Amino acid sequence: FGFLGLGVSGGESGARHGPAMMAGGTEQNYGRVREILEAIAAKYQGEPCVAHVGSGAAGHYVKTVHNGIEYGMMQLIAEAYDLFRRGFDWEHERIGDLFAQWNEGPIGGFLIEITAQILRYREEDGTVLVDLVSDKAKAKGTGKWTSQDALDLGVPVPTIDAAVSARILSAYKSERLAVSADAPLRVDEPSVDEASLAERMEGALHASFLTVYAQGLAQIAAASQEYGFDTDLETVARIWRAGCIVRSRLLEPIREAYAKKPEMSNLLLDPSISATLKDLDASLREVAAAFPAKRIPAPCFSASLAYLDGYRSVRLPANLIQAQRDLFGAHTFERLDREGAFHSEWGL
Repeated sequence: FGFLGLGVSGGESGARHGPAMMAGGTEQNYGRVREILEAIAAKYQGEPCVAHVGSGAAGHYVKTVHNGIEYGMMQLIAEAYDLFRRGFDWEHERIGDLFAQWNEGPIGGFLIEITAQILRYREEDGTVLVDLVSDKAKAKGTGKWTSQDALDLGVPVPTIDAAVSARILSAYKSERLAVSADAPLRVDEPSVDEASLAERMEGALHASFLTVYAQGLAQIAAASQEYGFDTDLETVARIWRAGCIVRSRLLEPIREAYAKKPEMSNLLLDPSISATLKDLDASLREVAAAFPAKRIPAPCFSASLAYLDGYRSVRLPANLIQAQRDLFGAHTFERLDREGAFHSEWGL
């Protein structure tokens, strides 16, 4: 007998037509069932979306982080929908048409596709069904586990963290209703340009999707090193291209990036991805700035922008935090002008 941890993604459609599968355990045990798994897996241009992704629990770990990325992408899509629906009072069909248009472009993928389908769906009496769905989102725990282990590994995944918190906040329906009664009236800033935002939103989603993929893959890289998984990130991106929930056209350039530089610790270090994000920067900033003017929360767009700005900052204000820690707790600090650990009385 041999044990094989197998992460599976694809939902109901994957069960019927082929999922993406992430196998952990030994190469030997995977080899014993490889032909069976490849036969039932989803196919991307004829290539089966299943592979051995590392030793031990690697299969289930990669699947867990897949779900964390899924949380982030779903929340980003929901925020985009919320801005057009509540912020500009667009009809569902109009928003659905926009998502259908985006599905033909660079961010096209399963979640974009089903969002267009959901927003266009009406019951027999003409009722828009999504309007009758409770706004208290449930969860199975994989997003939370992703965030928890990222904290243990010391890997920042703020878009995923924000998505987990947004789901938790949605469950506080009675409290939200009570607090909303005393909320200030919405004041629209004249700088909010509806037509411009409709054009910019695709780019903002593109940038944010790349960001949440980068966060999840960076976590998998760190976990592989910490837990000895020996996970190849090109393989992960390759088997996510079909069958799984986070499949999208963005995964092929991500796979190409890791094929060129397998040891890359963060996707943002790839010149091509970095150039794409630079081109999308203005779109993400304009979209992220529009939500506060409409008093609509956008935790994942905001977190994605902050992550990118943080990674691109030569200097962050952590120097002040280190000084504070040293003053109240004598935790010491490092200096830029000399080696060693230092402590100061800070004028006390």
